Amino acid sequence: MMAVLGALSVGPSAEAAVMTQWNFNSDPADAATGTGVTTPAVGIGGATLLGVTGSFSSGDASGGSSDPSSGDDSGWQTTGYAAQSVGNKTRGTQYLVSTLGFENITVSYDLRHSNTSSRYEQVQYTLDGSIWNDVAQFDGNAGDTWFNGRSVDFSAIAGVADNPLFGVRIVAAFAPGGTGYLASDATKTYGAAGTWRFDMVTVSGSEIAAVPVPGAVWLFGSALIGLLGGARRKA
Repeated sequence: MMAVLGALSVGPSAEAAVMTQWNFNSDPADAATGTGVTTPAVGIGGATLLGVTGSFSSGDASGGSSDPSSGDDSGWQTTGYAAQSVGNKTRGTQYLVSTLGFENITVSYDLRHSNTSSRYEQVQYTLDGSIWNDVAQFDGNAGDTWFNGRSVDFSAIAGVADNPLFGVRIVAAFAPGGTGYLASDATKTYGAAGTWRFDMVTVSGSEIAAVPVPGAVWLFGSALIGLLGGARRKA
């Protein structure tokens, strides 16, 4: 009996789960890495190009992404980035995902840099679908290379959990403290025709548990139900 005097959780335990994931593979599978889709493989969300053009290319090439698929593993290829020294943090890709019912949100992705692509990736987030805030920057310091498992933890940012308007952007950024882009391959020169190839863009979180019911309230409710039941039997 004493055990019920503590808080009683009436909701599910909070375990991390994939809410939405894009792997960009063809659906149905067609054994061609040059085709693909931008609809999520898991969950619901919207993927959008920001000032660039998109196509599909191999997720297996150049060492490959973390996608376990093989042969039909596509990545979202992007090109047409800004000219040198203009358009800082304006071109890349955007992903909108409702976090209603979830907290402890994390976003992860794989990204292949070509030799002349922007070396620096800026991750931004929104709470309202219109205002975007910088949250993390990554250094893609090698060309023709996949950088797998990029990850940003949003659990400490107020307003991200349980938000229908949450979203992230991954955009090309100037070198830190600089006024222009650097190429991923240090021996090359940055060019707008350089490419970024995305794969395994994943939004994860833990389900928000129901508000715990204090033990005293539970006992009172149980006693009240018992009294009502007894009254009905006497009637």
